[in-house]
Amino acid sequence: MSSDTRAPKQGTWERVRKGADKLTTPLLPDDYLTLLNPLWSSRELRGRVEKVIPETDDAATLVIRPGWGWRYQHRPGQYVGIGVDIGGKFHWRSYSVSSPPKRSGRTLAITVRAMPEGFLSDHLVNGLEPGTIVRLATPSGDFVLPDPPPAKSLFLVGGSGITPVMSMLRTLDRRDTMSDVVLHYASTTPERMIFRSELAALHEKHASLTVHEWFSDDQGIFDLAGLDALAPDWRERETWACGPAPMLDAVEAHWERHQIGDLLHLERFSLQLGTDGGEGGAITFRNSLKEIEVDGATTVLEAGENAGVGMPYGCRVGICHTCTVTKINGTVRDLRTGEEFNQPNEQVQTCVTVPVGPCTLAI
Repeated sequence: MSSDTRAPKQGTWERVRKGADKLTTPLLPDDYLTLLNPLWSSRELRGRVEKVIPETDDAATLVIRPGWGWRYQHRPGQYVGIGVDIGGKFHWRSYSVSSPPKRSGRTLAITVRAMPEGFLSDHLVNGLEPGTIVRLATPSGDFVLPDPPPAKSLFLVGGSGITPVMSMLRTLDRRDTMSDVVLHYASTTPERMIFRSELAALHEKHASLTVHEWFSDDQGIFDLAGLDALAPDWRERETWACGPAPMLDAVEAHWERHQIGDLLHLERFSLQLGTDGGEGGAITFRNSLKEIEVDGATTVLEAGENAGVGMPYGCRVGICHTCTVTKINGTVRDLRTGEEFNQPNEQVQTCVTVPVGPCTLAI
């Protein structure tokens, strides 16, 4: 049977699965269905890479067709988790959805830039073949476009920070609700500016969309004092900023100085480290009967994934708290602040903590 065979409607599937459980024991219906189509698993969310579309020399858009259990109800600006099997081990990261949400959609898209230190990002851009089956995590994140959109918006974007904003702009275009929008997009060079031609086309289509390009290799770092010329009413606009950490730190401080922090939405792609790490140690995952020895630079989340534990996670940078689990005993250290958590049975964020000696988690 072709792998493109469509599954029955979800309500029908649920009834069939429940009735089939007794007939297929000791196996489950999944064990048979995934032989027909790997996207029909109900044990985990899966997707098939349909296309890998080059955007620049170091960035690509992955068009993914999700399988059983997926809901096309993400909000513009949210991210999804993607897990890829490389060398027999799944590597997980979160990427912003760059396509607009469509309830009748069949695919979603993420846009990835290969980073020098990013093993998975480089593989996604340069090594992933169409047809690859990946694991998915449901959309998350609060960096979203409200519905209806504000009358006036400002987007401050640096580098690959354009990806969640692109989902927002595509949504405004698709719904024909493009309000007064100013986009300031900073890139090192014109060649590395993702979606440059599409943004130009959107600007031509919508008179209410202003696109301001900035190329830091020639122009240097954009001075926020220039906002008065870029958008004189910037203090009145609801603002979304996404890009490198130094840029976001500067934007956040600037908005706070003007006492308008309540109008600012930030999306950080990387963990802000305030400490060198921990001492490392043995981590025991009690419920999973797994144990692994790690160094002080490996987060508890990464340790669990490396040990084969099904760890919950979302943003992976300490914002959403999806990764929080109970630490039964031992000590972990927060990579952002250096704070240590050494009390029994306390909640810890696994994506931003590292072990300080042996510890045990209830997962």
